[in-house]
Amino acid sequence: MRGFRVRSALLCLGIALAVPIALHAQQSLSPLSPSGQTITPAFEGWFKNLDGSYSLSFGYLNRNGIEEVDVPVGPNNFIAPGAANQGQPTHFAPRRQWGVFAVRVPADFGEKKVVWTIKFRGQTYEIPGTLRAEWEIDAIQGEASADNTPPRVTISGGVEAQGPAGSAPPTMQGSVGKPLSINVSVKDDAKAEPIARSAAPVGLAWFLHQGSGAVKFAPPTATLTATGGTSMTTATFSAPGEYLLRVRATDSPVASAGHAQCCWTNAFVKVVVTP
Repeated sequence: MRGFRVRSALLCLGIALAVPIALHAQQSLSPLSPSGQTITPAFEGWFKNLDGSYSLSFGYLNRNGIEEVDVPVGPNNFIAPGAANQGQPTHFAPRRQWGVFAVRVPADFGEKKVVWTIKFRGQTYEIPGTLRAEWEIDAIQGEASADNTPPRVTISGGVEAQGPAGSAPPTMQGSVGKPLSINVSVKDDAKAEPIARSAAPVGLAWFLHQGSGAVKFAPPTATLTATGGTSMTTATFSAPGEYLLRVRATDSPVASAGHAQCCWTNAFVKVVVTP
């Protein structure tokens, strides 16, 4: 886990968070207010894919304790170089959200960087993702001392995903106000984290990732066995448009602290919602 523990300590201090370009100063993790605050992108680290490419993992800090924020892809929410939309969220849940998506870069990426920029409430924040050695994470291979690997997740017949990067999302059709059933299948190795005495059950949590309206999940969370299982939720949409939904499958009780990106998988589903 080269650089992993050092990187984790830096994250706890907030050093991995973007800073406002205009201020050129580091932002601390100050106490959250219920609303009216800004959003900061965060770089979590990188890992190598089986095909030789790399994935750069990103999360964010929504400084609001209650307020959910939407920033559409465009001049106020973009990734460069390349397409402005590279899978980043447009809907931001309150507080710190770890490893919510990843940008894949080629094997010869070298010393280049990918920059995620968010402009919101008069502030511009940007965070670069690089392949610097100290930012390597064990997102797929598992913690060296336990070999715990993240769950394998499949949504409604789509491509199996493993790790924070997810996989190509399947596409479903929905209608405004009509609950849409989404099925999830999970397989896990049931191996425990070094600090845990036994393998934890797999927890599922649903999130609106991109979209033009609100989404209500029922249920929004679920708990499976340590080896996985199946689950079904319904998503009800408030407005027509294209949505990207994310389900996070976590197999460690400490993964929510963000220090162990080995321990969860993001899976995505695209939903085209008609009136």
